[in-house]
Amino acid sequence: MPERRPLDILKEYWGYDSFRGIQSDIIESILQGRDTLGLMPTGGGKSICFQVPALMLEGLCIVVTPLISLMKDQVQQLKNRGIKAEAVYSGMMRDDIVRVLDNAVLGAYKLLYISPERLSSELFLAKLARMRQVSMIVVDEAHCISQWGYDFRPSYLQIAKIRRLLPADDVPVLALTATATPKVMDDIQERLGFRERNFFSMSFERKNLIYVVRETEDRAGEMLHILQGVSNGSAIVYTRTRQQTVDIARYLEENGITASNYHAGLTNAEKDYRQANWTKDRVRVMVATNAFGMGIDKPDVRLVIHYNMPDSLEAYFQEAGRAGRDGKMSYAVLLYNHQDIKTLNRRVLETYPDIEYVRKTYENVACFLQVGVGEALGRNFYFPMETFCKRFHQFPVQTGAALSLLNNAGYIEYHEEQEFKSALHFILRKEELYRIYTTDEDTDLLIQTILRTYPGVFANFVYIEETYLAHLTGFSAELVYQMLKDLHHHRIIDFIPHRKTPTVGYTVARVDTELISLPPIVYEDRKADFQQRIDEMARYATSTDTCRSRMLLSYFGEKTDRDCGQCDVCLEKKKTKQTHAHDIRQAIQSIRACLQDGLEHRLAELKTLPIQTPVFEEAFRYMMAEELLRVNGLKVSLNEEE
Repeated sequence: MPERRPLDILKEYWGYDSFRGIQSDIIESILQGRDTLGLMPTGGGKSICFQVPALMLEGLCIVVTPLISLMKDQVQQLKNRGIKAEAVYSGMMRDDIVRVLDNAVLGAYKLLYISPERLSSELFLAKLARMRQVSMIVVDEAHCISQWGYDFRPSYLQIAKIRRLLPADDVPVLALTATATPKVMDDIQERLGFRERNFFSMSFERKNLIYVVRETEDRAGEMLHILQGVSNGSAIVYTRTRQQTVDIARYLEENGITASNYHAGLTNAEKDYRQANWTKDRVRVMVATNAFGMGIDKPDVRLVIHYNMPDSLEAYFQEAGRAGRDGKMSYAVLLYNHQDIKTLNRRVLETYPDIEYVRKTYENVACFLQVGVGEALGRNFYFPMETFCKRFHQFPVQTGAALSLLNNAGYIEYHEEQEFKSALHFILRKEELYRIYTTDEDTDLLIQTILRTYPGVFANFVYIEETYLAHLTGFSAELVYQMLKDLHHHRIIDFIPHRKTPTVGYTVARVDTELISLPPIVYEDRKADFQQRIDEMARYATSTDTCRSRMLLSYFGEKTDRDCGQCDVCLEKKKTKQTHAHDIRQAIQSIRACLQDGLEHRLAELKTLPIQTPVFEEAFRYMMAEELLRVNGLKVSLNEEE
């Protein structure tokens, strides 16, 4: 084991004197070379668990994480501390990717961050085989590898494969996640090929987070009322659809609350800009789909509102947990009505259409792509979903679900939003080009730069990068994009802008439609599991007698015998108890007054007092136990001391 202690590294680079929670346990486990799973709720300090041992071990730590903004942020923070780190993600220029990977091979970094989609690229696999000293593999958001998890991503399945490609067979894996049931924890360890079962978990209890459920038919009004009531700090409002983010942000702005919106359909630049505005308190509320989440580390989020019910307690807990990262009192509010439960139950049918629909989709896709039986092994196709659905009269949601099922069953590889670079080729011949553009200096410069940078543009389409052309010409990327569109409009070039397009690839040659089958692990078991998660979510929302915090802890396998005392259920119980205690005191006073007036009464006469029967009986039992009453047969009087 290295001479320096973990605490020495922590103090030197982060300035902390001690670890928090299970950080030390996880670090020691990794330093012993053991595969390790760490279950750490949002705000638990996951990054320390791999960054500290990465600095203590020889070689390169590979960190797999799905969020680009998180990569960029952590890499920059590491560089600021004098730690050598880099990242590889979509949107980078190929030359930069090659440079980073080559440097990783040469041992220039201690940490290399990479998105899961990049793991299967030929370039990465070729470079990985030359990385002679990999110290550890870190899998962030590890629940994404489990088909029982709420956010399963097939690209995560590549992680187990890269373990087998490493020159050394003893490289440990550290899997980290904020939310996982015991079933998912077992699945994570199995799918990552853990050599032994080994996990550490922190308590899921968030003592500074107040959970509230509000049943309402006026979501917008209730949301506005809550935001006005909790006026300090930042807030997040989670919605189900992209259009809702636009509409709700506009509604809040119209009612005097600064807001922005965020969803997966925005460009990376738009996402970064809007997140920066929220992080720097230029706007108070971020209205977002679940695309806004992983890596959010703003400490003063006082309020997280779920405008719609999520489809699992895992998703709800993780998103709600973004409130109160600074340890101060914060609120997680779920708005719902009974229509939400019906909507979620419909999602089960949409996500798991019947097998005949899946087979029909497989057949229609093959017809659309003109693929015959026994053909297309290893081929990939652009798949314009909207065009396909119009031609074959299918709905996009169910079609996407059917394709995902076929993907999970191994028949195809379906990517909902595969990213493609811009591409162009010149329509005009070179001599014609020079005759047309001799007066526009900016366009001339752009054309000359393209010709110098991308050979073969007169013969075929070539991939280009607007940001690189902007760097070479000194223009903005937006201006380069507009100039390329103008050249396309004037029929000088064919220009296909950068886009995210669904793709379908055949991992096996097309089979007869009748032979398509979906194993239980892909269909029946997953469907039943999805239904169970929705039922648990509905039970949480509709419960009026169980502490919210206790319900969440129980779901994640953590038992407690005490209520939180601050959620809406606990407060309502407290209020009910206070009201009941007041009624008992009033009943005792009434019984005492009656007996004082008449000295002695028959029990039947006392029961005619205007007191509800259960309250009277409890008050009477209390007075008897305290020897405040004397009973002679059916006659009752006050004790002499009274």
